[in-house]
Amino acid sequence: MRADSERTVLTILSAAERMLRKDPSASIQQIADSAGVARTTVHRRFATREVLIAAMSAHATQEFSAAVDSCRPEALPPGVALHRVTAKVLAVKMRWGFALANVSPADVQSTRVHVEVLERCDRLFRRAQEAGLLCTDVDLTWIRRVYYALVGAAAEGEVASGRAEELATLVVDTLMRGVGAKHAL
Repeated sequence: MRADSERTVLTILSAAERMLRKDPSASIQQIADSAGVARTTVHRRFATREVLIAAMSAHATQEFSAAVDSCRPEALPPGVALHRVTAKVLAVKMRWGFALANVSPADVQSTRVHVEVLERCDRLFRRAQEAGLLCTDVDLTWIRRVYYALVGAAAEGEVASGRAEELATLVVDTLMRGVGAKHAL
C-alpha cells in the first residue's frame, strides 16, 4: 500500500509541475485532473496549495542533490565532472523548473541542500582552475554566477526535450571558451 501511495504522491507532484509551469495560477482541480485523481485525493495529501508547492520544491531539491551526488564530482577529472554534473542538473531543472524556482527561504532543509551544492560547485570550479580549464584570475563567485545563468538559460524552454547532454556540452563549452571569435580583439 505504501508504494502505491508514494506513486500517487509523485503523480500529483509531477502533474502540479506541468500545470503550474504552464499556468502558475492553475487550480487544485486542474492539477488533480492532470494527475488523474480526485481533488479530494490531492487535498488529503496536501492540505493547501502552499503545502503542495512546498512538497514539490522539497522533492525537486532532493532530486537535484541526488543528481549531483550520482556524478561523484570530487572523484572525476574536473572537465568530465563539470559536464556530467551539468547534464544531470539540466535534466532535473527541465523536469522540475517551477518547483526549483519556488523553493521557500523558510525551507531550511532545501536551503541547506542548495548551500551544500553551491560549495561543491565552488570546489569543482577551483579544481578546474587548478587544472587550467578556467582562468585563475577570475573570481569563483563570478564563475559560479555565469555558470548558473548559463544552466538556467539552457533549461528554460527545454522542458522534456531530452537534450540535457547536448545542452550540457554547450553550457560547459561556453563557460570555458566563451562565445567570442578567436582573435576578435
